[in-house]
Amino acid sequence: MLKPASDAAIIVCSTCRLTETERENEEGKRGGALLAEAIRAEAARRSGPIAIEDMPCLFACQRWCTVHLRAEGKISYVLGGFEPTADAANAILDYFQHYVASEHGVVPYKHWPEGVKGHFITRSPPSGKVVG
Repeated sequence: MLKPASDAAIIVCSTCRLTETERENEEGKRGGALLAEAIRAEAARRSGPIAIEDMPCLFACQRWCTVHLRAEGKISYVLGGFEPTADAANAILDYFQHYVASEHGVVPYKHWPEGVKGHFITRSPPSGKVVG
């Protein structure tokens, strides 16, 4: 069931619906799969490797399309409510770069791209720690 993955990664829910009323586009692709494609396309335009992983269902079905940002020893975040667009992909990637560079996974609000504001669903502490 579990497979190896990168420590620092953007995990994209591959099964998120496209809209409130549509699961897939006319080509049969789910919204989450389209968002993953957009993130990969925009990441390819940037320098340095960025791990982007797919996972079926992050259980945030009321806030499609969703992503989980995580890195070893850092607070992780689930964000949702994204459209599968290049703009959303760039906002996620911009935030992720600040996230990876941070000590504990806390990005100062002044560094949040507009495209992620209002999209946070949860934050979780790393294993063996809690936020104090």
